[in-house]
Amino acid sequence: MNLLHRFTPLWIALACALLVSACSGLPDKSTAPPDAAIEPPPAWLAPLPHEASSGTLQAWWGNLGDPLLTDLIEQAQKVSPTIASAASRVAQSRSTLTLAKASEQPSLDANLSAQRGVNGNFPTTGTALQASLDASWEIDLFGANRATESAAQARLQGTQADWHAARVSVAAEVASQYFGWQTCRQVLNLMNQNVDSLTQSARLTQLTADAGLAAPTSAALANAARADAHSRAAQQENQCESQIKALVELTALPEATLRERLLNAPTTTALHALPAVSSVPAQVMAQRPDLYSAQREVAAASAEIGASEARRYPSLKLAGSVGALNYTNAQGSTDLSTWSIGPVALDIPLWDGARRAANVDAAKARYTEAVALYRAKARQVAREVENALLALAASESRLQQAQAAQSGYQFVFEADKHRLEVGNASQTDLENSRRTLLSAQINALQTQLERSNAWITLYRSLGGGWDAFETSQAAENSDSSEKQASRDTQTKSAP
Repeated sequence: MNLLHRFTPLWIALACALLVSACSGLPDKSTAPPDAAIEPPPAWLAPLPHEASSGTLQAWWGNLGDPLLTDLIEQAQKVSPTIASAASRVAQSRSTLTLAKASEQPSLDANLSAQRGVNGNFPTTGTALQASLDASWEIDLFGANRATESAAQARLQGTQADWHAARVSVAAEVASQYFGWQTCRQVLNLMNQNVDSLTQSARLTQLTADAGLAAPTSAALANAARADAHSRAAQQENQCESQIKALVELTALPEATLRERLLNAPTTTALHALPAVSSVPAQVMAQRPDLYSAQREVAAASAEIGASEARRYPSLKLAGSVGALNYTNAQGSTDLSTWSIGPVALDIPLWDGARRAANVDAAKARYTEAVALYRAKARQVAREVENALLALAASESRLQQAQAAQSGYQFVFEADKHRLEVGNASQTDLENSRRTLLSAQINALQTQLERSNAWITLYRSLGGGWDAFETSQAAENSDSSEKQASRDTQTKSAP
């Protein structure tokens, strides 16, 4: 009898059990849409930028026309611990799903052994060689294992969404720091120009006062203005240095390299190419990865109710084994092979102190919590999008007013400067005009930064242009994609 023939009874038993399992089972509750579904608001009350109603945010950063910004974002995403943690959770969820799928399949173990010695039935020394296959299978009669698999699948999709949310957050943080540094540098340049102008003015005023052609108070005022400007410029420079340190932390680039790239970058304070806004409100709901993750948690909790319910019913377990044993001694060779099917064990719950019922109640409580969190997240999404659109509209209006104020104060400063030259104004008048103009210029730059940050906030609130149906596999292949990106970078940098 060959080995395949010996194992035939076990295969027949396993095939019969598979047929029984395929014909049984409860409906999988996770396949039905959760009753926590929330209809998006019929319309957004805040105005849309440029009245946009279609388009995507997929090419958000590339549309800004700043290659350094996109490079910094890419570098930050490679080294971000937040993204690494999210990718790790994706891998863990994938492993949990694999385990859940494995519980639906039979397990098969092989054993090999060799032994030499004296057997009670054979007085002479002999050698025993044994090989066996042991199989076991818990047949999923009522769908408990399938429901567990559905819950694991939903949670895997949720962790993939969280992975994308981490990438959106890192990109937004880098962009915010980058635009902040750009604005800080421009403000510092204005302050340094102001210091140079005040230094020259103080020198000329001092010479005039020493010659008796101007009051000593004019010279004192000019020197005080120069010292105050120096102090403010030093404070501003310290702020710019802090933002460079923040970019170093985010990107893990050597500080010297980052400084060189920043100083060679073109100065930008506004988004030259405004990204389109996705259609609202339905697409906004779908784009938010955190909302999608919350919805997947509802589906997982729903599936766990089904799994807990199914475990209150009887379970069927099947086992079997086939063993080939050959004993050889001086008298010859003896075949002691065996096979068995069973036991076929039916486990019928009769009394467990309400443990299974408590598991069902706990699963229902988790489902109720997931639904509540999902509803709260949906309301949060609506609020955040509305606030982002309001902030963007307000910053647009404020920027126009700030630029108009800057033009007006520039005209007044030039007029006071001319009046001082012809003797119709005092140094005090000129310094007051200078301070007012500098304040207006700084305010215009900061309002431009406000506008950029409003777009970044909108990018966050819309989920970074993410679409669950188009990029559902992106996080699953995150490890391989990161490795491929690294290889591409090395190829580009090769001579």
